[in-house]
Amino acid sequence: MGSETSPRRVSWIYSTFPIALASGPLGTLVQLYLIDINGINLGTIYGGLAAAIFNGVSIPAALFWGFAIDRIHTRRWMITLSYALMGLVLISFYFDTTTGGTIARYSAFSFVSVASASPLNLLIMETETKSRWAPTFAKLSLVSSVGNVVGLVISTLWSDLLPTHLTLLFIPLGVFGVISAGLAVSLIPDSHIVFERENVALRRPSLFSRLLANPVFFIGVPRLSDFRRAFRGLRSSLTSYVPLFYISTILFYFSSGLFNTSFVPSMQSVAISGQGVFEVILAGMVVQTVAFRVAGKFIGSRPLVATSIQGLFLRGWSYVALGASILLVGGPLFIGPALLFYPLGAGIAFALYYTSSNTMMFNTVQGRHPGAALGVYSAVVGIAAMAGSLISGFISVYLGFYLTFVLAGILLFAAVGVVARIPRTTSVGAGAHQ
Repeated sequence: MGSETSPRRVSWIYSTFPIALASGPLGTLVQLYLIDINGINLGTIYGGLAAAIFNGVSIPAALFWGFAIDRIHTRRWMITLSYALMGLVLISFYFDTTTGGTIARYSAFSFVSVASASPLNLLIMETETKSRWAPTFAKLSLVSSVGNVVGLVISTLWSDLLPTHLTLLFIPLGVFGVISAGLAVSLIPDSHIVFERENVALRRPSLFSRLLANPVFFIGVPRLSDFRRAFRGLRSSLTSYVPLFYISTILFYFSSGLFNTSFVPSMQSVAISGQGVFEVILAGMVVQTVAFRVAGKFIGSRPLVATSIQGLFLRGWSYVALGASILLVGGPLFIGPALLFYPLGAGIAFALYYTSSNTMMFNTVQGRHPGAALGVYSAVVGIAAMAGSLISGFISVYLGFYLTFVLAGILLFAAVGVVARIPRTTSVGAGAHQ
């Protein structure tokens, strides 16, 4: 585990690149396909249902794979299994092109994708020296982000060259997943030291990397008393840090589910092509990747509450601006505001909020009941995202996409009001996501 062997050991991280490439465009691809076979109205509602089930499945998946990791300490085979199943699920999309089959396979992908998140982080801690943990976690995140970007580039080109063969794209994406499984078998080293999952939560870089891969992470099953404990300090300013933070988290992820679920259908509703949709999502991912690279340096020792508020404000105004734009501009010209405001909200604003809020969350799980605190956080994230996705399609179809976006922005402004009340005493600088 000496530093001179680190370059060789860390080469296994590149096995994550093909599966990141494969998974990057999946959500957009599923939504486009559901719209293609059902029309814009039913496709929007089914897309919301698919996203809601995808988010909902991640909760029991995190619990199931967490228990499996506690009993199976061979990280290589857990990661390989996850990648292989993800690849096979992607290929299977092509062979069942019904609405129910598409939603079921999207849910299955959610379940199997969770299996690799925690083992990847544990593997870094078990095979790298402690001084190299932070840069190695950063490298893992970068490889994954670049993979997502490349996947969106390929999808954009595919939509331009083969717009009538969208489902055929599932085949090469699935093959990339299988390639990742093969690379994992050959590159991932055996770990001679075994850490428990709790160690991920005790190290800020590892926890940030884990939550970026999937924001749902359980060490144990949260009980009803854990939720009561998390929210009972709301009445006193001295104990309100944790409950206020959880409330702001609920508002953020509910807003995100509301907006993200309807954004792709909104572009289709104004006659933006599949290629144009992928271009907008790609622009947001590129800006997000760059923003995360500089977020830690920008935030530095700045107050976490202030930075979180800045991210929420920027994201909220981006949503409102998109709502106004689709109402006032409409038509294919909507791609202009989309290319401007979506990268602001999904890229810069998200990086600011994520980096600061997850540092705040890290502070909340370092107390007497870290497992319970993390369990409550994961539960509220999963449930809020699921609820936002579930109602998003109905609001957009029956009341309008503009109202969905404006409502999502208003929820973020409400989150600003909640975060502004959080006591500053524990609000230290982030310095995260190196």
